[in-house]
Amino acid sequence: MSETIEILPYSPRWPEEFREIARELEAAAGAYALAIDHIGSTSVPGLAAKDVIDVQLTVASLDAPLQPALELLGYERKLHLKDHRPPGRDDLAEDELEKHFYFKKNRRVNLHIRVAGKFNQRYPLLCRDYLRTHPHAAQAYGVVKQQLAKYFPDNADAYYDIKDPVFDILMEGAYIWADKKA
Repeated sequence: MSETIEILPYSPRWPEEFREIARELEAAAGAYALAIDHIGSTSVPGLAAKDVIDVQLTVASLDAPLQPALELLGYERKLHLKDHRPPGRDDLAEDELEKHFYFKKNRRVNLHIRVAGKFNQRYPLLCRDYLRTHPHAAQAYGVVKQQLAKYFPDNADAYYDIKDPVFDILMEGAYIWADKKA
């Protein structure tokens, strides 16, 4: 049974919830946690989103023994171990997309564990920062998600098959923005 996709208006409670989640993760992960970041749409003020807090836990290695501590917090491991490869990015080595993924049901949390410096670790941070500094792009992205949820509320495959390439287009602007900042 698939989950209904519902896009909600931005909630100011999302950053507060992230801070509580991050405190728990920091205590559980200890020195293995190089960084704990709020990512995804709930991390962008004003952006409509699914009511799911996305968190990135950055580690030095995916071999960090975190699973027992995360399970004690109520996280379940999902076997999806690779991130989306943007079209045309055949240059990316497979390890640039590897991750561990956990989810929590009682307060919907997606926990992405990624290795510091890898493409997939930098990508969501650039995305978040770009959308935070480009509110018109964020609003347009929000409309795309709302329309997709309207047309495909019970079809996650269709929702993501369209949303991901739209997002890849948006990220091309983010790369240009980041290069100009550097």
